[in-house]
Amino acid sequence: MTDIPQVEGTEPLSANHASLAFGVPTSAPGTIYALSVSGGVRLGAREERTVVFGRNRPDVHVCVGEDDLRISRNQGSVTYRDGRWWLANTGHRALQLPRSMTLFPEDDPFPIDVGYTPVFVNGTARRRHLLELYVAGDDGRLPRPSPGAETLRDKPWSLRADERLALVSLAQKYLLHEAYPQPATWQQVAGDLAGLQPGEHWTGKRVEHLVSGVRRRLSRAGVPGLTREEVGEPVGNMLNHNLVTELLQTRTLVPPDVLLLEDG
Repeated sequence: MTDIPQVEGTEPLSANHASLAFGVPTSAPGTIYALSVSGGVRLGAREERTVVFGRNRPDVHVCVGEDDLRISRNQGSVTYRDGRWWLANTGHRALQLPRSMTLFPEDDPFPIDVGYTPVFVNGTARRRHLLELYVAGDDGRLPRPSPGAETLRDKPWSLRADERLALVSLAQKYLLHEAYPQPATWQQVAGDLAGLQPGEHWTGKRVEHLVSGVRRRLSRAGVPGLTREEVGEPVGNMLNHNLVTELLQTRTLVPPDVLLLEDG
């Protein structure tokens, strides 16, 4: 027997559903989508409707960290109240939100903005678990773009598996939606990947070679800001920052990719 509240109007999302970072189908304003690697739900906005997430699959709407005992059986909930969805932490682990914000169990519920919001929960060792949230805007889908926002490309860029892994590590602060992110250094990336794949001989030089190759490829395809000649001296992190920005804008890298850096 389960204690989970059965919410009328809940529609399931399969575990194979694409990341919500790619957007959602046309939906009634206020509709919320909640998704993890185990699947998720879609739910229309109505006062006091609630989506519960956590480790214990029978007792939640969205299962997060099912095999990780560091994650609470009931880790949190999202409730529609007074015209907004509010995220509450009902577990023992802090919830990591965009802009380096942290929601602790003792904190008041946090309002979820229209559009895409990734919520990370740190589990055992280096494991991270992700709950993706998406709230449909007034137009039923995407929030209105900022006047200066760049147009997204139609298709993500193609990456080899080793390139993707290196770039995810390079861009992880961006994928975690931290405030004022910077690309990781070659040695930081090499250390991450050497711990993840100890037999693959990851070094700073190998990482630099892979990332520089992707920059050259995209530059030849017309992406600006990826060469020293364009950026000028001092270069600093600008070339890698511009590369990461392009990969994020084209949805070549999305927050669920961070889970590639898990130990197991």
